[in-house]
Amino acid sequence: MLELIDASRHYDVAGRTVRALDGVNEPFPAGSITTVVGRSGCGKTTLLRLLAGLTEPSSGKAHHDPARSIGVVFQEARLMPWLDVAANAAFPLKGRLDRAEIAARVDEALTLVGLADARRALPRQLSGGMAQRVAIARALAQQPDVLLLDEPFSALDAFTRRSLQRVLIDVWRQRSPTVVLVTHDVEEAVLLGDSVIEMEAGRVVGRVPVDLPFPREATDPAVVDLRRRILGRLVGGADPFAL
Repeated sequence: MLELIDASRHYDVAGRTVRALDGVNEPFPAGSITTVVGRSGCGKTTLLRLLAGLTEPSSGKAHHDPARSIGVVFQEARLMPWLDVAANAAFPLKGRLDRAEIAARVDEALTLVGLADARRALPRQLSGGMAQRVAIARALAQQPDVLLLDEPFSALDAFTRRSLQRVLIDVWRQRSPTVVLVTHDVEEAVLLGDSVIEMEAGRVVGRVPVDLPFPREATDPAVVDLRRRILGRLVGGADPFAL
């Protein structure tokens, strides 16, 4: 079980306290895929960083089994500029697996994200979207028990984004990692999550189950209706399609 127990994270900024996360109690059951939505600055990334163990809570607890491996994809690719695509994807595996296993995992991951032919390119030769796909491949190559994703598809064009959304669902179906995906896109949250967490001002204000089969399409009336309802709550009851 991945879980936040009364978890808060506060920062002192210019003499005032900023409550990035405030008393969050949320379970993330093993094998689930949870999407997290809310306005910019509502605490989504802080929540993910606590789950990853990259930030300690100011109070409360972030519980995760240290025996379970965690893969993280940040909003920025964070590639090492002196390593080529394949070496960047392989980096977390060095010293943990033999060369043959590393090569096999990297080949599979780069194929999944559509970069098999770019394996020898350096980061400076990549577009922003391609660099982000390398970061996704790096996480997938680890075959982690827990996969934490911070707006992983925001830098991608619409066609690549939809393709990688399907890849994520396929990986989840095959390997059953626990997935937590932060996104600013409510439609994406509904398309990918088996539940959607709604956040506002550092607090969780709702968790919506998504009882729809995969694959899901944005034009499905059930998806459209759920998206409208979530958006309506997050924008205070205004018509979301009038924004």
